[in-house]
Amino acid sequence: MKIAFFDSGIGGLSVLSEAFRHFSNTEFLYFADTKNVPYGIKSKDEIIKLSFDAVEFLVSKGAKAVVVACNTATSAAINELRESFNIPIIGMEPAIKLANDKFHGYPILLIATPLTIKGEKLSNLIAKTKSEVWGLPMPKLVEFAENLKFESVEVKNYIKDEFSKFELDRASSLVLGCTHFNYFKDSFREILPENVEIIDGNLGTINRLIDEIGKFYNYESDKLINAKPSQNNKTTYFYSKNELSTKELKKIKTYLNRLEKMREIN
Repeated sequence: MKIAFFDSGIGGLSVLSEAFRHFSNTEFLYFADTKNVPYGIKSKDEIIKLSFDAVEFLVSKGAKAVVVACNTATSAAINELRESFNIPIIGMEPAIKLANDKFHGYPILLIATPLTIKGEKLSNLIAKTKSEVWGLPMPKLVEFAENLKFESVEVKNYIKDEFSKFELDRASSLVLGCTHFNYFKDSFREILPENVEIIDGNLGTINRLIDEIGKFYNYESDKLINAKPSQNNKTTYFYSKNELSTKELKKIKTYLNRLEKMREIN
């Protein structure tokens, strides 16, 4: 089975890397819309069109399920995509409910793109929680990630300046509302108080993907996953519909290695 992942850039690799840990004998497709990154500052109509084009391309390549591994595209376009394509379409959702349930009402700092912060989908999600949610747009982190800038003084100063707007000692958790932000977990951990836990929605997304594929195709979960994940998987990468050069594939490996280092930081 071919399973596709789509993002505006390389943020969705954090979701794909989580999938590697759970699937075997699977062919993955990864689409990074690098010609149009970042999405977070575009209009909703623009994002809907770009998302439709990306998913249509992936379906033409044989995708039987698509993960919209981009919180911004999920916020703007997930309903339209599900109405247009008769396959499982899985979106990203900031793990606010998880943080709320775990910490019982203490404030949550949510960082995301401007469009996600302003979106109706997020407002509805927050309305269902009992926690105070502090929304903080951090669009520059997307640009830093795309340019392999993870630990520079510029990056850390940006994070410190933005975080200083809140009483972090009161917060229970930092929820990553953009898949690009997983690359910066070490800097977040360095700057945050020790009691503030870092939470992302990647594992929850993969669990939902497995459930949705099972329901749609009437699969037993053990046909998708087993005790030895990452066996016999294959991945094809696309940058805005073009397959990657050897140099670009090496860069992908750099990103994946970085994500592996960030995985255990919380």
